[in-house]
Amino acid sequence: MNYLKIWLPFLVYVEQKNISPVLNSVLKKTSLTNIEKQTAFVSCDNLGIKMFLDTRKDELSNFFSVWSGEQISILFDVKEVKKSTKPPITPLIKMVTFEKIKDVKTTGLNDNFIFDNFAVSNSNNVAYSAAKAVAGNYGNVYNPLFIYGDVGVGKTHLAQAIANKTLELNGDIQVLYCTSEEFTNDLIGSIREKNTYKFRKKYRDVNVLVIDDVQFIGGKNYIQEEFYHTFNTLIKKKAQIILISDKPPKEIKKLEDRLRSRFSGGLSIDIQKPDFELRTAILLIKAQERNIKIDMEVAKTIAQQVEDTRELEGKLLELYSKMLRLDGETGIENVFTPEMVTKELFKNGQGFDRVTPQSVLKNVGAYFSITPLLIKSSVRKENIALARQIVMYILRNRLKMKYEDIGNFLKKKDHTTIMHGVEKITKLVVDDQKLRENIDRIVKNLYQ
Repeated sequence: MNYLKIWLPFLVYVEQKNISPVLNSVLKKTSLTNIEKQTAFVSCDNLGIKMFLDTRKDELSNFFSVWSGEQISILFDVKEVKKSTKPPITPLIKMVTFEKIKDVKTTGLNDNFIFDNFAVSNSNNVAYSAAKAVAGNYGNVYNPLFIYGDVGVGKTHLAQAIANKTLELNGDIQVLYCTSEEFTNDLIGSIREKNTYKFRKKYRDVNVLVIDDVQFIGGKNYIQEEFYHTFNTLIKKKAQIILISDKPPKEIKKLEDRLRSRFSGGLSIDIQKPDFELRTAILLIKAQERNIKIDMEVAKTIAQQVEDTRELEGKLLELYSKMLRLDGETGIENVFTPEMVTKELFKNGQGFDRVTPQSVLKNVGAYFSITPLLIKSSVRKENIALARQIVMYILRNRLKMKYEDIGNFLKKKDHTTIMHGVEKITKLVVDDQKLRENIDRIVKNLYQ
Protein backbone atom coordinates (compact mmCIF):
# COMPACT_ATOMS: atom_id res chain seq x y z
CA MET A 1 0.00 0.00 0.00
CA ASN A 2 1.26 3.47 -0.87
CA TYR A 3 0.92 5.21 2.49
CA LEU A 4 2.24 8.47 1.03
CA LYS A 5 -0.97 8.79 -1.00
CA ILE A 6 -2.93 8.52 2.25
CA TRP A 7 -0.81 10.72 4.50
CA LEU A 8 -0.24 13.72 2.22
CA PRO A 9 -3.96 14.37 1.56
CA PHE A 10 -4.60 14.05 5.30
CA LEU A 11 -1.94 16.69 6.03
CA VAL A 12 -3.65 19.00 3.55
CA TYR A 13 -6.95 18.31 5.36
CA VAL A 14 -5.40 19.25 8.73
CA GLU A 15 -3.81 22.38 7.27
CA GLN A 16 -7.19 23.52 5.95
CA LYS A 17 -8.53 23.34 9.51
CA ASN A 18 -6.26 26.29 10.41
CA ILE A 19 -5.47 24.81 13.83
CA SER A 20 -1.83 25.80 14.17
CA PRO A 21 0.93 26.76 11.69
CA VAL A 22 3.43 25.08 14.02
CA LEU A 23 1.47 21.83 14.02
CA ASN A 24 1.31 21.89 10.22
CA SER A 25 5.05 22.47 10.01
CA VAL A 26 5.87 19.65 12.42
CA LEU A 27 3.52 17.18 10.71
CA LYS A 28 5.46 17.64 7.48
CA LYS A 29 8.38 15.95 9.25
CA THR A 30 6.39 12.73 9.72
CA SER A 31 5.40 9.80 7.55
CA LEU A 32 2.69 7.15 7.73
CA THR A 33 4.35 3.72 7.87
CA ASN A 34 1.50 1.30 8.52
CA ILE A 35 -2.21 0.95 9.32
CA GLU A 36 -3.13 -2.13 11.29
CA LYS A 37 -6.00 -3.03 13.63
CA GLN A 38 -7.48 0.47 13.57
CA THR A 39 -4.12 2.04 14.43
CA ALA A 40 -2.14 4.34 12.12
CA PHE A 41 1.59 4.17 12.82
CA VAL A 42 3.32 7.47 12.11
CA SER A 43 7.10 7.88 12.14
CA CYS A 44 8.74 11.10 13.41
CA ASP A 45 12.20 12.44 12.59
CA ASN A 46 13.20 12.77 16.23
CA LEU A 47 12.09 12.47 19.85
CA GLY A 48 11.27 16.18 20.18
CA ILE A 49 8.75 15.97 17.34
CA LYS A 50 7.22 12.80 18.79
CA MET A 51 6.79 14.39 22.22
CA PHE A 52 5.19 17.47 20.69
CA LEU A 53 2.76 15.43 18.58
CA ASP A 54 1.87 13.17 21.50
CA THR A 55 0.27 16.21 23.15
CA ARG A 56 -2.04 16.49 20.10
CA LYS A 57 -2.52 12.74 19.53
CA ASP A 58 -6.20 12.55 20.52
CA GLU A 59 -7.06 15.59 18.44
CA LEU A 60 -5.23 14.25 15.37
CA SER A 61 -6.75 10.79 15.81
CA ASN A 62 -10.21 12.36 15.77
CA PHE A 63 -9.36 14.29 12.61
CA PHE A 64 -8.01 11.15 10.94
CA SER A 65 -11.15 9.20 11.87
CA VAL A 66 -13.44 11.89 10.47
CA TRP A 67 -11.33 12.25 7.33
CA SER A 68 -11.03 8.52 6.64
CA GLY A 69 -14.53 7.55 7.73
CA GLU A 70 -13.13 4.86 10.05
CA GLN A 71 -12.37 4.87 13.77
CA ILE A 72 -8.56 4.96 13.75
CA SER A 73 -6.07 5.99 16.44
CA ILE A 74 -2.69 7.49 15.58
CA LEU A 75 0.45 6.17 17.27
CA PHE A 76 3.66 8.18 16.91
CA ASP A 77 7.13 6.64 17.08
CA VAL A 78 10.68 7.76 16.29
CA LYS A 79 12.21 6.84 12.97
CA GLU A 80 15.01 4.29 13.29
CA VAL A 81 18.37 5.62 12.13
CA LYS A 82 20.78 3.13 10.61
CA LYS A 83 24.09 3.10 12.40
CA SER A 84 26.99 4.31 10.31
CA THR A 85 29.69 1.81 9.40
CA LYS A 86 32.23 4.61 9.24
CA PRO A 87 34.69 4.97 12.12
CA PRO A 88 33.84 7.72 14.62
CA ILE A 89 35.25 11.13 13.84
CA THR A 90 37.19 13.03 16.45
CA PRO A 91 35.31 16.31 16.24
CA LEU A 92 37.88 18.77 17.50
CA ILE A 93 41.55 19.38 16.97
CA LYS A 94 43.58 20.35 19.99
CA MET A 95 43.06 23.83 21.32
CA VAL A 96 45.62 25.86 23.23
CA THR A 97 44.45 26.84 26.71
CA PHE A 98 46.00 28.13 29.92
CA GLU A 99 46.66 25.87 32.88
CA LYS A 100 44.32 27.93 35.05
CA ILE A 101 41.54 27.94 32.44
CA LYS A 102 39.18 25.02 32.82
CA ASP A 103 37.17 23.83 29.81
CA VAL A 104 34.33 21.46 30.58
CA LYS A 105 34.84 19.23 27.53
CA THR A 106 37.44 21.12 25.49
CA THR A 107 34.61 22.52 23.37
CA GLY A 108 32.58 23.40 26.47
CA LEU A 109 29.52 21.77 24.89
CA ASN A 110 26.91 19.68 26.66
CA ASP A 111 26.27 16.52 24.63
CA ASN A 112 22.65 16.42 25.82
CA PHE A 113 21.80 19.73 24.16
CA ILE A 114 20.76 18.53 20.71
CA PHE A 115 17.94 19.25 18.26
CA ASP A 116 16.37 15.82 18.80
CA ASN A 117 15.32 16.61 22.37
CA PHE A 118 14.44 20.27 21.81
CA ALA A 119 10.64 20.59 22.02
CA VAL A 120 9.14 22.95 19.43
CA SER A 121 6.00 25.08 19.74
CA ASN A 122 4.67 28.54 18.85
CA SER A 123 7.00 30.26 21.31
CA ASN A 124 10.25 29.02 19.73
CA ASN A 125 9.43 27.74 16.25
CA VAL A 126 11.07 30.63 14.38
CA ALA A 127 14.23 30.40 16.51
CA TYR A 128 14.34 26.64 15.95
CA SER A 129 14.08 27.05 12.17
CA ALA A 130 16.86 29.66 12.16
CA ALA A 131 19.06 27.42 14.33
CA LYS A 132 18.62 24.48 11.95
CA ALA A 133 19.54 26.71 9.01
CA VAL A 134 22.74 27.88 10.72
CA ALA A 135 23.75 24.33 11.66
CA GLY A 136 23.38 23.24 8.04
CA ASN A 137 25.40 26.11 6.58
CA TYR A 138 27.47 27.72 9.32
CA GLY A 139 29.11 31.07 8.64
CA ASN A 140 26.95 31.79 5.60
CA VAL A 141 23.48 32.45 7.00
CA TYR A 142 22.42 34.57 9.98
CA ASN A 143 25.88 35.58 11.12
CA PRO A 144 25.92 36.47 13.92
CA LEU A 145 22.88 34.66 15.26
CA PHE A 146 21.73 36.55 18.36
CA ILE A 147 19.30 34.57 20.55
CA TYR A 148 17.63 36.35 23.45
CA GLY A 149 14.85 35.72 25.97
CA ASP A 150 14.06 35.20 29.64
CA VAL A 151 15.75 32.65 31.89
CA GLY A 152 14.70 29.06 31.28
CA VAL A 153 13.27 29.38 27.77
CA GLY A 154 15.87 27.14 26.07
CA LYS A 155 18.37 29.66 24.66
CA THR A 156 21.47 27.74 25.74
CA HIS A 157 20.00 24.42 24.64
CA LEU A 158 19.25 25.74 21.17
CA ALA A 159 22.62 27.47 20.74
CA GLN A 160 24.54 24.37 21.83
CA ALA A 161 22.33 22.21 19.60
CA ILE A 162 23.59 24.28 16.66
CA ALA A 163 27.18 23.72 17.72
CA ASN A 164 26.72 19.99 18.33
CA LYS A 165 25.00 19.51 14.97
CA THR A 166 27.69 21.53 13.19
CA LEU A 167 30.34 19.28 14.72
CA GLU A 168 28.39 16.22 13.64
CA LEU A 169 28.19 17.46 10.05
CA ASN A 170 31.76 18.84 9.89
CA GLY A 171 34.04 16.72 12.04
CA ASP A 172 37.26 18.58 11.26
CA ILE A 173 36.25 21.97 12.65
CA GLN A 174 36.81 23.73 15.96
CA VAL A 175 33.84 24.75 18.06
CA LEU A 176 33.98 26.62 21.35
CA TYR A 177 31.22 27.40 23.83
CA CYS A 178 31.82 29.65 26.83
CA THR A 179 30.11 32.28 28.94
CA SER A 180 31.04 35.96 28.78
CA GLU A 181 32.47 35.52 32.28
CA GLU A 182 34.83 32.79 31.06
CA PHE A 183 35.85 35.00 28.14
CA THR A 184 36.57 37.81 30.61
CA ASN A 185 38.53 35.59 33.01
CA ASP A 186 40.60 34.13 30.18
CA LEU A 187 41.48 37.61 28.94
CA ILE A 188 42.44 38.80 32.43
CA GLY A 189 44.56 35.67 32.90
CA SER A 190 46.36 36.22 29.61
CA ILE A 191 47.14 39.84 30.54
CA ARG A 192 48.43 38.75 33.93
CA GLU A 193 50.70 36.19 32.25
CA LYS A 194 51.65 38.72 29.56
CA ASN A 195 50.66 36.27 26.86
CA THR A 196 47.61 37.41 24.92
CA TYR A 197 48.70 35.28 21.95
CA LYS A 198 47.34 32.11 23.55
CA PHE A 199 44.07 33.83 24.37
CA ARG A 200 43.62 35.09 20.82
CA LYS A 201 44.54 31.74 19.34
CA LYS A 202 41.94 30.01 21.49
CA TYR A 203 39.09 32.35 20.59
CA ARG A 204 40.01 33.32 17.03
CA ASP A 205 41.12 29.95 15.64
CA VAL A 206 37.64 28.48 15.83
CA ASN A 207 34.99 27.86 13.20
CA VAL A 208 32.06 28.30 15.55
CA LEU A 209 32.06 30.48 18.68
CA VAL A 210 29.13 30.45 21.10
CA ILE A 211 29.13 33.11 23.83
CA ASP A 212 26.48 32.85 26.55
CA ASP A 213 25.27 35.73 28.76
CA VAL A 214 26.87 38.24 26.41
CA GLN A 215 24.91 41.06 28.10
CA PHE A 216 27.47 41.03 30.93
CA ILE A 217 30.24 42.56 28.81
CA GLY A 218 28.32 45.85 28.92
CA GLY A 219 30.35 48.51 30.74
CA LYS A 220 33.62 46.52 30.57
CA ASN A 221 35.56 48.65 28.13
CA TYR A 222 38.71 46.56 27.70
CA ILE A 223 36.68 43.35 27.36
CA GLN A 224 34.53 45.01 24.71
CA GLU A 225 37.64 46.14 22.85
CA GLU A 226 39.01 42.59 22.69
CA PHE A 227 35.61 41.15 21.86
CA TYR A 228 35.20 43.62 19.01
CA HIS A 229 38.45 42.52 17.37
CA THR A 230 37.69 38.84 18.00
CA PHE A 231 34.29 39.34 16.39
CA ASN A 232 35.75 41.03 13.31
CA THR A 233 38.42 38.35 12.87
CA LEU A 234 35.86 35.55 12.97
CA ILE A 235 33.41 37.26 10.63
CA LYS A 236 36.20 38.00 8.15
CA LYS A 237 37.08 34.31 7.89
CA LYS A 238 33.38 33.31 7.78
CA ALA A 239 33.36 31.61 11.15
CA GLN A 240 29.94 31.36 12.78
CA ILE A 241 29.19 33.48 15.86
CA ILE A 242 26.25 32.64 18.12
CA LEU A 243 25.44 35.04 20.94
CA ILE A 244 23.04 34.40 23.83
CA SER A 245 21.53 37.13 25.98
CA ASP A 246 18.56 37.87 28.22
CA LYS A 247 17.81 41.02 26.22
CA PRO A 248 18.18 42.26 22.61
CA PRO A 249 21.29 44.23 21.55
CA LYS A 250 19.51 47.59 21.73
CA GLU A 251 18.67 47.02 25.43
CA ILE A 252 22.13 45.94 26.66
CA LYS A 253 23.33 48.73 28.93
CA LYS A 254 26.72 50.37 28.39
CA LEU A 255 27.39 48.40 25.22
CA GLU A 256 29.57 50.23 22.71
CA ASP A 257 27.70 51.34 19.61
CA ARG A 258 30.10 49.51 17.30
CA LEU A 259 29.42 46.23 19.11
CA ARG A 260 25.70 46.90 19.21
CA SER A 261 25.85 47.38 15.45
CA ARG A 262 27.82 44.14 14.99
CA PHE A 263 25.41 42.17 17.21
CA SER A 264 22.47 43.42 15.16
CA GLY A 265 24.16 42.74 11.83
CA GLY A 266 22.88 39.18 11.47
CA LEU A 267 19.63 37.83 12.86
CA SER A 268 18.34 38.73 16.32
CA ILE A 269 15.63 36.35 17.44
CA ASP A 270 13.46 36.21 20.54
CA ILE A 271 12.40 33.03 22.33
CA GLN A 272 9.18 33.55 24.24
CA LYS A 273 8.27 31.80 27.47
CA PRO A 274 7.00 28.29 26.68
CA ASP A 275 3.24 27.93 26.46
CA PHE A 276 1.33 25.15 28.20
CA GLU A 277 1.62 22.79 25.23
CA LEU A 278 5.38 23.22 24.99
CA ARG A 279 5.91 22.89 28.75
CA THR A 280 4.08 19.56 28.66
CA ALA A 281 6.26 18.32 25.79
CA ILE A 282 9.45 19.44 27.56
CA LEU A 283 8.43 17.62 30.72
CA LEU A 284 7.76 14.41 28.79
CA ILE A 285 11.14 14.66 27.07
CA LYS A 286 12.95 15.22 30.39
CA ALA A 287 11.13 12.23 31.85
CA GLN A 288 12.12 9.98 28.95
CA GLU A 289 15.75 11.10 29.16
CA ARG A 290 15.80 9.91 32.78
CA ASN A 291 13.79 6.74 32.07
CA ILE A 292 10.91 7.99 34.21
CA LYS A 293 7.45 6.85 33.16
CA ILE A 294 4.95 9.66 33.51
CA ASP A 295 1.27 9.84 32.63
CA MET A 296 0.18 12.55 30.19
CA GLU A 297 -2.39 13.99 32.62
CA VAL A 298 0.23 14.16 35.38
CA ALA A 299 2.59 15.99 32.99
CA LYS A 300 -0.18 18.43 32.07
CA THR A 301 -0.94 19.08 35.74
CA ILE A 302 2.68 20.06 36.44
CA ALA A 303 2.97 22.10 33.23
CA GLN A 304 -0.17 24.06 34.11
CA GLN A 305 1.47 25.36 37.25
CA VAL A 306 5.15 25.82 36.30
CA GLU A 307 6.35 28.25 33.61
CA ASP A 308 10.14 27.96 33.95
CA THR A 309 11.59 24.96 32.08
CA ARG A 310 14.35 24.48 34.66
CA GLU A 311 11.78 24.40 37.44
CA LEU A 312 9.85 21.82 35.41
CA GLU A 313 12.74 19.39 35.65
CA GLY A 314 13.10 20.14 39.36
CA LYS A 315 9.42 19.32 39.96
CA LEU A 316 9.82 16.12 37.94
CA LEU A 317 12.75 14.98 40.09
CA GLU A 318 10.95 15.99 43.28
CA LEU A 319 7.96 13.91 42.28
CA TYR A 320 10.19 11.01 41.23
CA SER A 321 11.90 10.94 44.63
CA LYS A 322 8.50 10.88 46.35
CA MET A 323 7.43 8.07 44.03
CA LEU A 324 10.49 5.98 44.92
CA ARG A 325 9.73 6.30 48.61
CA LEU A 326 6.16 5.15 48.04
CA ASP A 327 6.66 2.52 45.38
CA GLY A 328 10.28 1.98 44.44
CA GLU A 329 9.69 0.20 41.14
CA THR A 330 6.96 1.42 38.85
CA GLY A 331 6.53 4.75 37.12
CA ILE A 332 4.89 7.90 38.37
CA GLU A 333 1.64 7.16 36.57
CA ASN A 334 1.17 4.07 38.74
CA VAL A 335 1.52 6.04 41.95
CA PHE A 336 0.25 9.60 41.51
CA THR A 337 -2.97 10.98 40.09
CA PRO A 338 -3.13 14.61 38.88
CA GLU A 339 -4.93 15.52 42.11
CA MET A 340 -2.20 13.93 44.23
CA VAL A 341 0.50 15.66 42.19
CA THR A 342 -0.97 19.07 42.96
CA LYS A 343 -1.19 18.28 46.66
CA GLU A 344 2.37 16.90 46.80
CA LEU A 345 4.14 19.55 44.72
CA PHE A 346 1.98 22.63 45.16
CA LYS A 347 0.82 22.43 48.76
CA ASN A 348 0.39 26.18 49.07
CA GLY A 349 -2.00 26.31 46.12
CA GLN A 350 -5.70 25.76 45.78
CA GLY A 351 -5.12 22.32 44.42
CA PHE A 352 -6.29 20.73 41.22
CA ASP A 353 -9.42 19.36 42.87
CA ARG A 354 -10.51 22.82 44.01
CA VAL A 355 -10.59 24.38 40.55
CA THR A 356 -14.27 24.77 39.80
CA PRO A 357 -16.30 26.55 37.11
CA GLN A 358 -16.99 29.26 39.68
CA SER A 359 -13.27 29.76 40.42
CA VAL A 360 -12.55 29.99 36.68
CA LEU A 361 -15.28 32.61 36.29
CA LYS A 362 -13.99 34.54 39.29
CA ASN A 363 -10.34 34.48 38.10
CA VAL A 364 -11.15 35.55 34.55
CA GLY A 365 -13.35 38.35 35.88
CA ALA A 366 -10.65 39.54 38.28
CA TYR A 367 -7.99 39.44 35.56
CA PHE A 368 -10.01 41.63 33.18
CA SER A 369 -11.72 43.68 35.92
CA ILE A 370 -15.16 42.47 34.87
CA THR A 371 -17.74 41.18 37.34
CA PRO A 372 -18.87 37.53 37.06
CA LEU A 373 -22.42 38.83 36.70
CA LEU A 374 -21.48 40.76 33.54
CA ILE A 375 -19.63 37.77 32.09
CA LYS A 376 -22.76 35.65 32.57
CA SER A 377 -24.98 38.35 31.10
CA SER A 378 -25.99 38.83 27.46
CA VAL A 379 -23.98 42.06 27.09
CA ARG A 380 -22.04 41.88 23.81
CA LYS A 381 -19.46 44.59 24.47
CA GLU A 382 -16.16 43.40 22.97
CA ASN A 383 -14.11 43.10 26.18
CA ILE A 384 -16.94 41.35 28.03
CA ALA A 385 -17.60 38.95 25.14
CA LEU A 386 -13.89 38.07 25.01
CA ALA A 387 -13.76 37.37 28.75
CA ARG A 388 -16.88 35.20 28.41
CA GLN A 389 -15.29 33.20 25.57
CA ILE A 390 -12.08 32.73 27.57
CA VAL A 391 -14.15 31.26 30.41
CA MET A 392 -15.74 28.88 27.89
CA TYR A 393 -12.30 27.95 26.52
CA ILE A 394 -10.81 27.21 29.95
CA LEU A 395 -13.84 25.23 31.12
CA ARG A 396 -13.71 23.14 27.97
CA ASN A 397 -9.95 22.61 27.68
CA ARG A 398 -8.87 22.55 31.31
CA LEU A 399 -11.89 21.21 33.20
CA LYS A 400 -13.04 19.06 30.24
CA MET A 401 -16.65 20.15 30.70
CA LYS A 402 -19.30 19.28 28.13
CA TYR A 403 -20.61 22.13 25.97
CA GLU A 404 -24.07 21.64 27.43
CA ASP A 405 -22.76 21.90 31.01
CA ILE A 406 -20.80 25.05 30.17
CA GLY A 407 -23.96 26.51 28.65
CA ASN A 408 -25.95 25.73 31.77
CA PHE A 409 -23.28 27.30 33.98
CA LEU A 410 -23.14 30.50 31.91
CA LYS A 411 -26.92 30.54 31.45
CA LYS A 412 -26.67 30.10 27.68
CA LYS A 413 -29.44 27.85 26.41
CA ASP A 414 -27.90 27.23 22.99
CA HIS A 415 -24.75 25.12 23.35
CA THR A 416 -23.65 26.08 19.81
CA THR A 417 -22.85 29.50 21.29
CA ILE A 418 -20.38 27.75 23.58
CA MET A 419 -18.90 25.76 20.70
CA HIS A 420 -18.43 28.97 18.71
CA GLY A 421 -16.76 30.72 21.66
CA VAL A 422 -14.34 27.85 22.31
CA GLU A 423 -13.51 27.54 18.61
CA LYS A 424 -12.89 31.29 18.30
CA ILE A 425 -10.37 31.38 21.18
CA THR A 426 -8.74 28.15 19.93
CA LYS A 427 -8.03 29.86 16.60
CA LEU A 428 -6.99 33.19 18.11
CA VAL A 429 -4.36 31.74 20.45
CA VAL A 430 -2.43 30.36 17.46
CA ASP A 431 -1.29 33.83 16.34
CA ASP A 432 -2.17 36.13 19.24
CA GLN A 433 0.78 35.94 21.62
CA LYS A 434 -0.72 38.42 24.10
CA LEU A 435 -3.92 36.38 24.36
CA ARG A 436 -1.91 33.19 24.94
CA GLU A 437 0.03 34.88 27.72
CA ASN A 438 -3.17 36.20 29.32
CA ILE A 439 -4.75 32.75 29.35
CA ASP A 440 -1.54 31.19 30.70
CA ARG A 441 -1.51 33.69 33.58
CA ILE A 442 -5.18 33.09 34.36
CA VAL A 443 -4.68 29.32 34.42
CA LYS A 444 -1.61 29.70 36.62
CA ASN A 445 -3.58 31.91 39.02
CA LEU A 446 -6.16 29.15 39.37
CA TYR A 447 -3.58 26.95 41.08
CA GLN A 448 -2.03 29.53 43.38
